[in-house]
Amino acid sequence: MPDSLMYEENHFVVLETNQPEQFLTATEMLEKLKLILAKRQDDIPRELQKFSSVEDRAKHLLDTYCELDVGPGNFLQWYAVRLEK
Repeated sequence: MPDSLMYEENHFVVLETNQPEQFLTATEMLEKLKLILAKRQDDIPRELQKFSSVEDRAKHLLDTYCELDVGPGNFLQWYAVRLEK
């Protein structure tokens, strides 16, 4: 039986255009997505348009995607990682 730790998504590595990789907590990643989505209310993926709030859109995006189209020649990708000491 798989260990439940395998399904925890507490940290993410984030890759962005012209930026070094970052490690963010789930809360920080959610806030980052909310900020991006709040600025792009008129240009969001069709899948997210069914959600009425930025919070719900960001949560769905975090739970079901690993990248967001942020414009031509730019990218935003995130992957769940497990950090150990």
